Amino acid sequence: MNAQLEQDLAQLNDLLVATQTFSTHFLSNIDELPASKYMPPPGNATLLPEQGIGAMAALQQFRQQYGPYLAAGAGARYWGFVTGGVTPAALAGDWVASAIDMNAADKGGAAFNIEIATIQMLRQLFGLPDDFEGSFVSGATMSNFAGLAVARQWLGEQQGVDVGQQGIGVLQEPKVLACTPHSSVAKSLSMLGFGRDALIKIPALPQREAVDVDALEAWLQQHKGRPVIFVASAGTVNTTDFDDLAALARLKQQYNFWLHVDAAFGGFAACSPQHRHLVKGWEAADSITIDAHKWMNVPYDAAMIFCRHPSLQAAVFKNVGAAYLGDPAKDFNFIHHVPENSRRLRALPAWYSLQAYGAKGYQDIVEANIQQANLLGSLISDSPYFRLLAPVKLSVVCFTLSKPLNELDEATTRFLEILAERGVAFMTPTVYLHTPAIRAALVSWRTTEQDVRRVWKEMEEIAQSLKPKAESKEKPLLDKLLSFLL
Repeated sequence: MNAQLEQDLAQLNDLLVATQTFSTHFLSNIDELPASKYMPPPGNATLLPEQGIGAMAALQQFRQQYGPYLAAGAGARYWGFVTGGVTPAALAGDWVASAIDMNAADKGGAAFNIEIATIQMLRQLFGLPDDFEGSFVSGATMSNFAGLAVARQWLGEQQGVDVGQQGIGVLQEPKVLACTPHSSVAKSLSMLGFGRDALIKIPALPQREAVDVDALEAWLQQHKGRPVIFVASAGTVNTTDFDDLAALARLKQQYNFWLHVDAAFGGFAACSPQHRHLVKGWEAADSITIDAHKWMNVPYDAAMIFCRHPSLQAAVFKNVGAAYLGDPAKDFNFIHHVPENSRRLRALPAWYSLQAYGAKGYQDIVEANIQQANLLGSLISDSPYFRLLAPVKLSVVCFTLSKPLNELDEATTRFLEILAERGVAFMTPTVYLHTPAIRAALVSWRTTEQDVRRVWKEMEEIAQSLKPKAESKEKPLLDKLLSFLL
């Protein structure tokens, strides 16, 4: 055995205690850490040591080299992207998953049964029918990829060809329809061989990001009989807007299309009795994306793909000619239904958190974040410094500064730079209805009303510091001439 490995094994308990101490210190101080922190790129290439320094020394080097730049990305006021905060139970589950290092592809072990049990609980959490088979993948991008890959197989089946066997070239003019798709949809179309040009944008309702169902029906009527894919949004990135899933379910009864629902974080509306109407109709979908490291608050990376067509799913992802991976025609195994063969036990942090907090715990997280988002929206609406760009529908607040349109791009950029530098909160830029804007996504179990009010104070101070451009003290030339003539 390598000498350093032998030494680390002998000192494993001390190493784990030191790691726990470091992690506990970080989490105990997370409320005081900046929400984001810039780290300059290294000046020189990192050199691989000839002789290792050992795990304890590596921990110490990590603390010295990167510790000063660690930020509270899992904290209460990190409102950029859509990032959950990692519940205590999910953290414990993630540590155990790493410690036991189980191969989730091993059907004969506990890992397989953990994933089965977790998917069963998730179906109950979201109110999904049992005919939705679920599998864990790395994130919403891979979940959308998987859903669209199965939809591609369905398109081939409608045309009498096997895309998984023959390739994308056998499809006749495949088209994917959407209104306000996440960027990962177009990325998936590129990876799947459709090409980004296969995406057709259907108009949205006025001042909304939700699809105009009449416009969609008109397109389907015009192309009646042609099988297509429609990607519905259940929670858009900018405003958490929802396509009318119930109306789409009714259209499915008349027209031949695959319905994929991107509910990466909006799907958690199902956890709240007050908001689950937003996903009414998604039980008619063919495939659904839900991201666990968003509103479920488990560590990166984890998401689920739910699909009602396991045979099509296996036709895409099955392993052929590998006896040691089992026969996909005889025995169900997740590796024959998702892109990855090498699968970390992502289900375990979710299992821990579901067991620890139950349906009521997730209802409380979701409803608290929605209440906080509404508070922020109200403060923005009443402020002379900001302008709310869309009603707060769930947990994302989309707004901009009260500036002339020609100044907004520069002003919002500067506002976000100062906000990040000061470190109290972090938000991300966007463009909504051609207007430079800012979005705050509140999906962390840690966030409280006090956090919202603290961030609001910070926002007002920064907005007040962004003074309008000074007017020129020199009179225009025409004014000077008129003054001289008079």
